Amino acid sequence: MSHPASTMPPGQQGRAPGRTPAHVASPTDTGMIPIIRQPEAPQQQRRIFSPGFGLRGPRRNRHVVSADELAAISMPIGDDGVLIGTDPEQQPAVLGLSRPTAFDVVLVGGLWLAQVLALRAAATGARVGVETGRPQAWQQLAQAAGGGQQCVTVYPVGRVPAQGPSVSSPVVLFRDCGIRPPRGRVTSVPWQAVVTVLPFVSEHAPRWLAQAHLVGIQRISPYETEAVRDTLGVPEEQLQHLPTLHDGVALWCTRKHQKFVMTEPTDAETGLLGVARRMD
Repeated sequence: MSHPASTMPPGQQGRAPGRTPAHVASPTDTGMIPIIRQPEAPQQQRRIFSPGFGLRGPRRNRHVVSADELAAISMPIGDDGVLIGTDPEQQPAVLGLSRPTAFDVVLVGGLWLAQVLALRAAATGARVGVETGRPQAWQQLAQAAGGGQQCVTVYPVGRVPAQGPSVSSPVVLFRDCGIRPPRGRVTSVPWQAVVTVLPFVSEHAPRWLAQAHLVGIQRISPYETEAVRDTLGVPEEQLQHLPTLHDGVALWCTRKHQKFVMTEPTDAETGLLGVARRMD
């Protein structure tokens, strides 16, 4: 018994009848076979969008405190600056020399205290410049400070160049120019403080005291205390101690506040500068 010949085109013989091919060639066909994506199974969709899918962190209890316990979570933060000694209550006294505003300091005292302040200012990262008429008194300090790095520079009087201070590179300029310092070429500006050292309260000192933001006074004579009282308004009970101060003690004062501070040198400072002294 004969069967009718198959009418299916070559290449499609053997396929189940009734199935439509996924792609049919056309005269404009480029030959690229399109990719037909099958819809994702509902189970896969639920797994992708299900909460908590992926890596999960460690399972620990939350750190929660009550409002009454917040006060116990604190960190004491003091002033930022140069540690110049301790006050009568044995609390550290800190002098902020690096400020975003101009800051002028006058120190009526000896070379020893001025050099201790210069060393400690350099230790805080400030660039220290010294304008002085006695460079031999500062050269040893300039060579020893900074551990081999040039952080203290000595200049002749009237020859201080612009320092270029900034918040990342503050400057402290010490002017050791005698009882009548000339007008300085470099003045106090933001991030550059100027410390003027006066050996005693002369007739020219009241002008410097009146212009300063802060004044440090070591031991002076009773005659000099009158000028300090008239210029700064220091109370009488504190003025009477100035003629008998210890060599390492100074009265740091503004027009509103006064505080006695004892400066004790470290072993390194004693080896370089010697013991505390008022006169040079």
